[in-house]
Amino acid sequence: MNRRDRTVLVGIGGWDGAAEAVRWAARLAEGRDLELELVHCLQTAAPAGFAGPGPLFEDPPSDGGLLAPAGDPAVPFGDASPVRNEVYTDSAPDLLIDRSRDARMVVLGGTGADGFTAVLAGAAVSAVVSNAGCPVVVVRGRRGDGPVPLDGPVAVGVDTSPNSEAAIAAAFEEASARNVPLVAVHAWADVVCDAIERTARPAQRWETRRQPVEEQLFAQRLDGWQEKYPGVEVRRKLVRDRPRQALLDESARAQLMVVGTRGRGGFAGMLLGSTAQALIHHSSCPVLAVRPEARR
Repeated sequence: MNRRDRTVLVGIGGWDGAAEAVRWAARLAEGRDLELELVHCLQTAAPAGFAGPGPLFEDPPSDGGLLAPAGDPAVPFGDASPVRNEVYTDSAPDLLIDRSRDARMVVLGGTGADGFTAVLAGAAVSAVVSNAGCPVVVVRGRRGDGPVPLDGPVAVGVDTSPNSEAAIAAAFEEASARNVPLVAVHAWADVVCDAIERTARPAQRWETRRQPVEEQLFAQRLDGWQEKYPGVEVRRKLVRDRPRQALLDESARAQLMVVGTRGRGGFAGMLLGSTAQALIHHSSCPVLAVRPEARR
């Protein structure tokens, strides 16, 4: 395994949750014999194309203040060494996107602040998730700012797109590594299509006809993965609900939620997809976002 497959990169910038992100990443690195690298970004500017006033920090704070999470004795690094600490004055999204090409995973803290700062920080997180060259984890706790869960299953959103295939692969890998069950959730209700169908025929007839089709599509998506990971217990949930709501509900019981994204370059926050957007900003557990074209 070369270095790019061994590095867990933690971005520490102008968003909340840096210490929790470091703790989460340190546990992951220690458990999988990976290297932990902390990147401190003194300038968390809004991504290009965002109509904001510029950097969050007009006068960058001292290095010592931002380095606090790394030197805090409450942050357990364990055997997750060597730990590299680097400080940059670059824009956090641009820097992390660039560094992600040589990392196994990027880890960010969830945004818990209120007001315009939270909007900018949220835009920065979305930009990294949409454009990173490797999977990105946004560390969130129960109800956002509660404790980060350390137990429970891994959950994954399953649909019929290539985004889902990449997410399923990552979810099986994570469930296997953690030795926990995998909850595969397929939510098949679409608000627009549902409304159209209801005007044309009774709802019950439409649901009865559609259910077997969705069950078959769901099974096809999971075919082969259980053979590749025979030790992973798979729990299938076919839910007639909006995907974002079904996955947000499931995040309250999971220790990790895996979702596929379709980031397309540039400032792609609005192109991230409503389900992925909802999860990285409102999930009740850490979210692993996987782009189909990102290296794993």
